[in-house]
Amino acid sequence: MTEFDQPISPPVSPEFSLRSDGDSWSITESVGATALTVAASRAVETSGPDPLIRDEFARILVSEAGPAWVRLADPSISWLDDDERAQRLHRAGCDYQAVRTHFFDEYFAAATTADIRQVVILASGLDTRAYRLNWPTGTVVYELDQPKVLEYKARVLESHGALPAAQRHAVAVDLRDDWPAALTQAGFDRDQPTAWLAEGLLGYLPSDAQDRLLEMCTLLSAPGSQLATEVFLMKLNGNKQRWNRMRRLGLDINIEALTYHEPDRTDPAQWLAEHGWQVSSVSNSDLMAELGRPIPEDLIEEAVTTTLVQAGLGGSNFSFGSDI
Repeated sequence: MTEFDQPISPPVSPEFSLRSDGDSWSITESVGATALTVAASRAVETSGPDPLIRDEFARILVSEAGPAWVRLADPSISWLDDDERAQRLHRAGCDYQAVRTHFFDEYFAAATTADIRQVVILASGLDTRAYRLNWPTGTVVYELDQPKVLEYKARVLESHGALPAAQRHAVAVDLRDDWPAALTQAGFDRDQPTAWLAEGLLGYLPSDAQDRLLEMCTLLSAPGSQLATEVFLMKLNGNKQRWNRMRRLGLDINIEALTYHEPDRTDPAQWLAEHGWQVSSVSNSDLMAELGRPIPEDLIEEAVTTTLVQAGLGGSNFSFGSDI
């Protein structure tokens, strides 16, 4: 047994959960389909009049998945043209994805300015940062995710002539398994500071796996490393309404049943603060307002609620939001 090879107890999840131990998926199934949903939002934002982020690869990746996904990426949101409130709520969801993407893009820009040249994107999904960000020479980006998801992204982007802007390593591994060993085998250097990203991930892990992931990131982090993630507050009623509307496109995505809802789940920001990380955070609503995408007052109860978190270990210098 290696230092990474620690057992994870069976997850506790609702009776309606679609998840099971060792479940896997392709890009249009289960958790994989959520990556397409996020990419569709990035495509909507990129096509807008004053985009916060630009991801020219997002529409390519979504289009390859089929016509329903193409309609989801329509910047006019015409598939909801008979429901004005639903359009506004979906637009607020796309605005959140744009703000979240911007936040983590800026995080990586600051990390590289601090001379970090090793990046690990956990559950990378259809993340295209290895291709679209302006990485300094010598930057190495490791992307970890399910094999079929990584294969889909590589195939689609390669077929369109896309080339990564950094040295990219795809690491096909389930994050509930011994991913540190797979990462190390791919060339990861634990003696070099790392910029970690866990975007849209933690809620899809059982609590034991989430805590183990944070433990492993800490164990593998040299002084000067940084980590960014987000903490979700699941609003079941609002989310049910939003995802039910997507069924008119023939898309059946039930976030409630794909995530874990243990009542004693660890707060990731607090965990990091208690294990040597300097942590700062900002609410998505505050950041959305700051970036000119405020959540409409009448939609607040249904809109996404998260806390965006950055953390530094042993000498990392950054300042964002409130310290923990």
